[in-house]
Amino acid sequence: MKPPSDIQTQLLQLSFLSLLSITFLLHTTLSYTHRHLLTHPLSLSSALCALLYLLHRRLSRPRPVLLLNYSCHKPPPHRKCTYKVCESFVSQTAHLTPESVEFMRNIYLKSGLGDQTYAPPFIFTSDKVPTLEYAVQEAQEGMFSAVDSLLRKTRIEPGLIDHVIVTSGSFSPSPSLSSHLVNHYGLRPDVKSYNLSGMGCSSGVIAIDLASRVLKSARKVQYALVIITESISLNWYFGENRSMLVTNCLFRVGCAAALLTNDPRRRQDAKMELVDSVRTHHGADDGAYHAAFQEEDGKGNTGISLTKDLIRVAGLNLREHIKILAPRVLPLSQLGYYVCSVIAAAVARGGGAKPAVVPDFTAAFEHMCVHTGGKAVIEQVGRVLGLSNEVTEPARMSLHRFGNTSSSLVFYELGYFEAKGRVKRGDRMWMIAFGTGFKVGSLVWRFLCDSTQESDNPWNDCIDEYPVKDW
Repeated sequence: MKPPSDIQTQLLQLSFLSLLSITFLLHTTLSYTHRHLLTHPLSLSSALCALLYLLHRRLSRPRPVLLLNYSCHKPPPHRKCTYKVCESFVSQTAHLTPESVEFMRNIYLKSGLGDQTYAPPFIFTSDKVPTLEYAVQEAQEGMFSAVDSLLRKTRIEPGLIDHVIVTSGSFSPSPSLSSHLVNHYGLRPDVKSYNLSGMGCSSGVIAIDLASRVLKSARKVQYALVIITESISLNWYFGENRSMLVTNCLFRVGCAAALLTNDPRRRQDAKMELVDSVRTHHGADDGAYHAAFQEEDGKGNTGISLTKDLIRVAGLNLREHIKILAPRVLPLSQLGYYVCSVIAAAVARGGGAKPAVVPDFTAAFEHMCVHTGGKAVIEQVGRVLGLSNEVTEPARMSLHRFGNTSSSLVFYELGYFEAKGRVKRGDRMWMIAFGTGFKVGSLVWRFLCDSTQESDNPWNDCIDEYPVKDW
């Protein structure tokens, strides 16, 4: 669907405002006598200045950032990573010691993951060896599936896309993943592509934030395609370091694609509007910097180490993050309560005083997509923010159904809300995610329509089975 010309729209707006200005000035002139105008020579000048100010304000107003729609990749049924599949895979992997296998088994059984998550292609091959070919296959399957579905729903031709932003935390091939998309969909030669890597599970939020900044700064209507993916094939760990074996038990296949625009005329068929975004980076602290770290073990095996300090770091930096977010989103009642508690904590510092009370963010948001890094992470976020099990339900159920798909999982949570029919027009949603480094990112959305039952929602075939009681 080709949108109207942006230049034509701007000319029409200018013509209308010019006509309005002339009409107002003419009315002002005829309403005053010549004597009155001589007595008050600033009347016309004041009116003209006011009109020029309104004209400038109208033309310089930031463009909205609208999410037209999104799609989540759902691998085929034969890629399901059941407990039986996991047992078969590890039993056939010569690199893993019996002690490592037993450790992974215990972690898996306590992880909160169900029997319906999805594994990468190499898991189902005869040799069980992750290769670059399998990693590319995993990435392409997710990206192309999500984008195909998204373009069908939005009825946007690939030639209209101005920006392509791809984020993959730990897989960065050459040519880049954005180049794979440009080639596959035949995008325009002047399309602007961006590739984000090394930002962990927060990169999806960061990618949306980047898209919003690009669209807000544009002088014309543009479309940004954001793909949030991860390829875990080459990041599978075959060593004996237990802090690195944990990732094998948690991470699963997933991908999400989102289409955003700054065209205000698309508001009527958009799903959400991005109201605000906040990013904080806590890497200056060594503990936060090393909390999740890619490195080699003593035998040269590469893996991502999730330290025991990770949960503490997540809670501590979440508190720092909400100090910036709170004043921008909280209602005055909660904000006043929070400010008073911060002042009291600062005055009593050093005397064994308790930290500032965390405000009630459910007063600011009807829905929350909490970072689904793992069972312990969800529980820690719930403790820090004082959230009930009902609020964290989408995060817990997304982890159970899809595992940790890295930065795309907040969109699987969004799909859960919609499949349950819980979203109403005007509702506000908070997406929050953590990433290596250590980063925290927030997106604040406002829904522009009620929940819609879409055919590609990844929860369609199982939503009636959730929430599960045993988690």
